[in-house]
Amino acid sequence: MTNDTNTVYLTELLRSDKRYRKAHDRLTGILAKHAIPVKYIQDPNIRDIWCRDYMPVQIDHDRFVQFRYDPSYLVGYEPRKTNPAEVSEATQVNPTISTINLDGGNIVNWGDRAIITDRIFSENPEFTNKVELVKEIEKLLEAEVIVIPQIKSELSGHADGMVRFVDRNTILGNHRDQEYKYWSKGINRVLQAHGIRYIDIPFGDYPIKEHPDHAIGCYVNYLEVGNLVVVPIFGYEPDKDEAVVQLFHEIFPDRIIESVDYNEVGLEGGLLNCSTWTVWE
Repeated sequence: MTNDTNTVYLTELLRSDKRYRKAHDRLTGILAKHAIPVKYIQDPNIRDIWCRDYMPVQIDHDRFVQFRYDPSYLVGYEPRKTNPAEVSEATQVNPTISTINLDGGNIVNWGDRAIITDRIFSENPEFTNKVELVKEIEKLLEAEVIVIPQIKSELSGHADGMVRFVDRNTILGNHRDQEYKYWSKGINRVLQAHGIRYIDIPFGDYPIKEHPDHAIGCYVNYLEVGNLVVVPIFGYEPDKDEAVVQLFHEIFPDRIIESVDYNEVGLEGGLLNCSTWTVWE
């Protein structure tokens, strides 16, 4: 479960690159306020700040799984692709290695359940049997894998920008009335099949010409560590920030809710979950 984690890792790039420094400082200020340890992945082989995608997935306190990191959206952009083997070595993690191509941002988990989008099938064409692929992932994660539709127009096809667990049988996600009809119908079928309740979270749809693949407006891509939930806010009109933060207080009445302006990172296509690696140490 995400709230079993107690430490946040960030890439050194998030701190050193002047494009992200203000967002970094706001986030780490909140984490320091709540005594959440922050550590840095300092490796010259790191190519971007999206450490969630290429870092291993924690299964238990001292057990991790490292999936192959070879996303289709980086084909032709190989210089931007981080080698997980080199980074894992830098963090002293000795994970189980899998040849399955799967980004960490496409794994949303809670105990014995994990949600992954159907992007997993096109990323692993060597698996002609989809059922066998899912079974293999379940074995590695030691969890039931629930496959949901991807947003076809979304670059990464990740789950963490669409849904997150509240508890084992409840997820929150982008408001279905605002989403594509094919996705809303698809997610509703999955919810019914697995007995999962869905809480709709409004999101902002803000076209930004200079950043067509930005993540501004996606409140679902928040950071969860220990008893703390940090929600991104955006300040764009029409402003939904206050209403959404209040909704998070209602959804997580026993948790500490903080909000942060993380727009410098959001403009680059990801937000809080994407740029953090949370672990239990």
